[in-house]
Amino acid sequence: MASSRKDDSLLEYAAENRADSGIDSYRSMLKSEEPREPREPGADTGGPPREKFSAAAAEERLDSAYGSSSITGESLSELVESCALSGGAEERTRSAAELSDLEENLLTTITEEGDTFLHLAIIHEDDFITQHLIEIFPKEVLDIQNNLYQSPLHLATYLNLTHVVKSLVGKGVSLELQDQDGNTALHVACQHGQTECASEMTSDVSPSKLAPVLETQNWRGLTCLHLAALNRQHPTMKLLVKKGADLNIQEGTSGKTALHLAVELHDVASVKLLLSRGANVDAAMLNGCTPLHLAVGRQDAAIANLLCQAGADTMLRNMEDETALDLADGNDDILALFPFDDIQISGRSVVGVKF
Repeated sequence: MASSRKDDSLLEYAAENRADSGIDSYRSMLKSEEPREPREPGADTGGPPREKFSAAAAEERLDSAYGSSSITGESLSELVESCALSGGAEERTRSAAELSDLEENLLTTITEEGDTFLHLAIIHEDDFITQHLIEIFPKEVLDIQNNLYQSPLHLATYLNLTHVVKSLVGKGVSLELQDQDGNTALHVACQHGQTECASEMTSDVSPSKLAPVLETQNWRGLTCLHLAALNRQHPTMKLLVKKGADLNIQEGTSGKTALHLAVELHDVASVKLLLSRGANVDAAMLNGCTPLHLAVGRQDAAIANLLCQAGADTMLRNMEDETALDLADGNDDILALFPFDDIQISGRSVVGVKF
């Protein structure tokens, strides 16, 4: 009788903490055993539009989740332990229709922030509970996104929980889900230099499935490689290149490649890395500027020299009809890279012109 009362109280507790999940009633899905698509990033969750979210909001959400949730780490443990998760193989392989009411509540309970119990277990960094929930939850639940469109994989990546990332990927979770900033979990890993998490997400994924993720742009138009370059994450950049990332893919606002971004940051290491892996040294932005235009315009003789050694075309003109030399602005170190290009007639170089 005591056990029955405990289960009843836990069910009541779970019901009180359950909110409209945006996935309709997962309980009915369990009973019918019909597949259901995970919530799409653009789905209406009753919250503010995606574009109103910011990176700061995401950080606030992650920070506040630790203390503001009505479901604490202790109460979460009690709920999960009541489900006899340590049962044998026969217990774990029961069909969805045979799940107990308490187990179904673990699957269907959603907080006001849109978090499932798995989200909360990851936020509380409770590895035991997290691993057991990953084991019993079907893929549809593992891919549920909260009100900030963060999947459990996003949260595990934010917190750099490599072993959790590995378990989630092993269960086949989607790598293409995007959060409120348009970032996939791999974007998050690349931005923060979490190379081990990125490695787990890409290690056993076929090139055909990984390619769309590597090409995905967030709402700022940036791919994983762009984010890694912007944040000087050299090990992660090497991993992405090894996994087949397009070195010359352009970001969506001005058409910069990773090489353009590295030049703008004066990041010699990234420039060397990208050039050694075959990045197009003459790639043009939407305004026609090549990496050499940017290097010269920023008076960076060291990088300009690297680009010239890699075969950069010094005669290419941007939309303003300017060559890299036109932007040198009297810098002797830069001009030394163009020993004959300072001979001009009417503003145009006469190198190669026969008299």
